[in-house]
Amino acid sequence: MVVNKPAIIIYTNEPDEDLLREVCAGIEEEGVLYQVSSHEGDLDTLAFEAAKESMLGSGVGITGARLAMQMERLPKGRNVFELNMPRFWQCRNLGANSARAIKKMPFKPVI
Repeated sequence: MVVNKPAIIIYTNEPDEDLLREVCAGIEEEGVLYQVSSHEGDLDTLAFEAAKESMLGSGVGITGARLAMQMERLPKGRNVFELNMPRFWQCRNLGANSARAIKKMPFKPVI
């Protein structure tokens, strides 16, 4: 029997590993679990499917150096945050914000 833990889901497609590491660090700093897996698809699809799969309703999609944060009840393509070629601090804050969204806390700046 497979038991899924409440976690933020991160779906990736050939991600920049340094950016992925920063996203994960931001989530960890907020004390929330995360799960990373590789999938095919564009950025909007990855973020949307990750949020849908997450028991917490928060997901992140990463393709190369592009990132998007999505929430379960938002329509596909209507990402909460989307970053192209971000700096490390932006990735860390995006990860933190994916956790803060479920904890109903104010977001950190990403721009």
